Amino acid sequence: MNGSIQIYYGEGKGKTTAALGICIREAGLGKSVMIVQFLKGRDCKELDLLKRLEPEIKLFRFEKAHSGYSELTSEQKEEEYQNIKNGLNYVRKVLTTGQCDILVIDELLGLIDYEILSVEAARELLQEKNEEMELILTGRVLPEGLADMADDIYQIEAIKETPLS
Repeated sequence: MNGSIQIYYGEGKGKTTAALGICIREAGLGKSVMIVQFLKGRDCKELDLLKRLEPEIKLFRFEKAHSGYSELTSEQKEEEYQNIKNGLNYVRKVLTTGQCDILVIDELLGLIDYEILSVEAARELLQEKNEEMELILTGRVLPEGLADMADDIYQIEAIKETPLS
């Protein structure tokens, strides 16, 4: 897994959960882990637990809205656009400086879906990764033009799904 790029995508639930499982395992082995999350809003309560795992796992959210991006008005999305760009600049810094062993960019694929980031810009960003860093990307749709950069691709699909309470 050293220096790999992994992608978890699909309509099913569990993409971020799978990435977090890897983070917990690797942090337990002494690796430094960073997660930069996009599009989910500040009220993603289940991830607040990760704050207790610092400094082994560091979570960053640059967006200010409490709701997920899909629930925002056009005006609110415009306001969040700069926050997302700041988050992407931070990701670039982490990739180029090698600040961690494992970096999760949660919903990078979603940024492409929402046309906040082009496939070409995502490719350029991923090319900044140092050779040793492990990179994990998540999102619903795997756009053409990214699959060839990945070492491992996992499609998460719900076969039978009961709504969470």
